[in-house]
Amino acid sequence: MGFIILILIIVLNLIGYWKLFEKAGRPGWESLIPFYNAYIMTRITGRPAWWIFLLLIPVINFFVGIGLAIDFMKSFGKRSFLEHAAGIILSFIAIPYWGFDKKTTYWGESATEEFRKKYPYKKTAAREWADAIIFAVVAATLIRSFLIEAYMIPTGSMERSLLVGDFLFVSKINYGARIPMTPVAFPFAHHTMPIIGGKAYWDGIKIPYKRLPGFEKIKRNDVVVFNYPVEADSPYFRPVDKRENYIKRCQGIAGDTLSVVHAQVFVNGKPNEVPPQEQLIYDVITDGTDLNPQRLLDLRIEAERTGVNSYRMYLTKPLAEVIKGWANIKTISPSIKNKEDHEFEIFTDNPHWNQDNFGPVIIPKKGWTVTLDSATVPVYKRAITVYEHHSFEQRPDGYYIDGQKTNTYTFAMDYYWMMGDNRHNSLDSRFWGFVPEDHIVGKALFVWLSYDKDGTFLSKIRWNRIFMGIK
Repeated sequence: MGFIILILIIVLNLIGYWKLFEKAGRPGWESLIPFYNAYIMTRITGRPAWWIFLLLIPVINFFVGIGLAIDFMKSFGKRSFLEHAAGIILSFIAIPYWGFDKKTTYWGESATEEFRKKYPYKKTAAREWADAIIFAVVAATLIRSFLIEAYMIPTGSMERSLLVGDFLFVSKINYGARIPMTPVAFPFAHHTMPIIGGKAYWDGIKIPYKRLPGFEKIKRNDVVVFNYPVEADSPYFRPVDKRENYIKRCQGIAGDTLSVVHAQVFVNGKPNEVPPQEQLIYDVITDGTDLNPQRLLDLRIEAERTGVNSYRMYLTKPLAEVIKGWANIKTISPSIKNKEDHEFEIFTDNPHWNQDNFGPVIIPKKGWTVTLDSATVPVYKRAITVYEHHSFEQRPDGYYIDGQKTNTYTFAMDYYWMMGDNRHNSLDSRFWGFVPEDHIVGKALFVWLSYDKDGTFLSKIRWNRIFMGIK
């Protein structure tokens, strides 16, 4: 349905521009040829011909295209704010209407000084404000979509690399900005309307996944923001680009073989680099005396008492060494599950896998063909059906994809394996599997502000984290 609506919008626009080109003394067919029609519009409006080259530059092309469209409308006497808004937002109605309207005539090249003198037009104060607000909204939306976006850390899944209350800048250009897949949306809202709630987007029109060229590929150990894949399911059923933003560290890229052994990630048979601030749960046994609460507070450690002389706490290796040196500590050790400790929430529900012992799994790569069998289907079925949108059936005589019997599948996208640095307090790929390339939002660059809700007055700002790079 959305595709039909999109085709109808395009056709109505083309018809309208054909008629307006004819009114300007040009052959109507010139409106149908991409880029050439933009060149002709510069002739109709009096803009320099080199403007068409600006249409090849991402982000800039949006502003130039809007500007050229407004100049085009002015050349036909359409100069009010409402007319410009209609010509941009409801172009499929306004442009054909003006094309067939006998009262709408060609006035001349609107971008020239001669035109402005011949047809003087003074904007009202309200129009000036409206133009400024619209420009600000459009500019901010484009910057957020194609260049850089602010993001706040909501949970502790990346501690202590990133803290709750850290505000980051996330680059869209490093990996290449994703073209908005759900283009009709309320400005500055992600998926839910502020205050009133409800959807902040309309999914009647969807654009297929495309990404502008970037200047680097996702690498292992990059800190990446992506859309939460699970929100493809009930009760959300959200479009890809409207799913919740998550931030994790990339542990494996497309084509890697990944496993977790005793809480250590292995990639292609070699231990992967351990994040400098990786945290695990540690079991701590004291000699019976209580831990000093001020010492714990100073180190930002939350200790859960599990017995008379036992505690559990999330620690990095350096912090564990500090606590180990306290006089009342008898033992301290990471709480790592054995291979026999099954977790029902784990990806594929494999009885021999848990968050500390997992895999191996091969991360799908575009063009890679997997043989379908009882071992691979539980791992890759979700990617085939949910992310690549094929039907899948297991019948007595074998596997069927889109109704065709087959024993192989070739992937159409690259996938990634994402995990939080707070290993025992992170909902990540160990629980819901692979992250498809069309879910990638951008690369985390640096912390520009850090807010501690438990601080007081000036101490609410973590001054030592401002403009801190992300490792």
